[in-house]
Amino acid sequence: MITATQFRMARAGLKLSVDEVAGLSLVSKSTITRFENGGAITPVMKQALVNALEKYGASFKPDGVYINVGVAQ
Repeated sequence: MITATQFRMARAGLKLSVDEVAGLSLVSKSTITRFENGGAITPVMKQALVNALEKYGASFKPDGVYINVGVAQ
């Protein structure tokens, strides 16, 4: 599962705000902020965040996160 650092890097690489990710993932802004700051969130919420960012071109790997250019948004 992803780390808070990977999530922050992916969100920044995709140029998405917390508000935008909240809308895409249906995860609250406070939960996203808590996760980005190192707090615990449920596996279901974490998976919802991963799914939303992968849809926009993020690829989460054990050694980091990759942004795929040219993915339809």
